[in-house]
Amino acid sequence: MAKCIVRVAVLLCFSTAALSLSYNLLRFQQSDTNLACQELLRQLNGTPQYCLDDRVDFQFPEEMIQPQEFRKQDAVLVIHEMLQQIFQIFRKNFSSTSWNETIVENLYMELSQQVDRLRTALEEIAKENFTWRRAATLPLKRYYLKIVRYLKAKSYSRCAWTVVRGEIRSNFFFLNNLTDYLQN
Repeated sequence: MAKCIVRVAVLLCFSTAALSLSYNLLRFQQSDTNLACQELLRQLNGTPQYCLDDRVDFQFPEEMIQPQEFRKQDAVLVIHEMLQQIFQIFRKNFSSTSWNETIVENLYMELSQQVDRLRTALEEIAKENFTWRRAATLPLKRYYLKIVRYLKAKSYSRCAWTVVRGEIRSNFFFLNNLTDYLQN
């Protein structure tokens, strides 16, 4: 019996250490991706002063503002959800923007790679018998739905995309803070 308890304790120590290393690696990868995405979004041309009348406060969910209140596992889930939603938004009709398609493709690639990494991390976390607080992502889904509805209501106009691009850029500032929270 004592041997069994010792084995379980050793296994738990190793799995906790491995997960800790995964958080550090994930934080490093996510930080790089955030910076790359911010730079790509900056490179997409837009005329904000021309679109002042189109501005909207999409009201980023208040529940997300304090990442210190998240468990690291929930932070990974929130980051994954945000990047997945951002990826889907940029898959919409942006033909009216005259954006450089190479930049947009690079943005897709960065987002897609990180979503895949996060999916793998979520699978590892699930193996630890972790129970998710899926309700944490519901306010995010509503928030991104507002953005999609706004684009649709504005017929995916150049100004609507300029406003959305600015909103998504601010999302990456939040993602930077949340990513820093993954540090051990």
